[in-house]
Amino acid sequence: MTTIRPFHLAFPVSNLKTTKKWYKEILGCIVGRQSDSWVDLNLFGHQIVAHLVNENKQIKSNKVDGKEIPAFHFGVILEWKDWETLSERLVKRGVEFVVKPHIRFKGEIGEQATMFFKDPSGNHLEFKAFQSDDSIFAKSL
Repeated sequence: MTTIRPFHLAFPVSNLKTTKKWYKEILGCIVGRQSDSWVDLNLFGHQIVAHLVNENKQIKSNKVDGKEIPAFHFGVILEWKDWETLSERLVKRGVEFVVKPHIRFKGEIGEQATMFFKDPSGNHLEFKAFQSDDSIFAKSL
């Protein structure tokens, strides 16, 4: 790959409204898709996602498009072809997926290829791809 791709980072927060306001007003982030439990933010062209978690419990997950997604994870937004190549390589190597490679939000704004797995230390990684980079921060109506 010769082009630097946007990174993706998801992180836990205890108050989604306060977090969204701070990232918008202090860092100038643009808000993308959002739900009651998470919000996409454009941080200088990179996709960061704040996931609401319960302060009194260990960090868990949020339901996104019907799948339990770890609240803290990171990864890279790849070109579609590179995502397919990586997905095939991981499957061939027997990597255990937290969320198997699939298309999320199929037919909707923000449709994306995604997969989750853990590194040897238990860190969750997500690698994703969009058919067009314009979809990375597209908002639902």
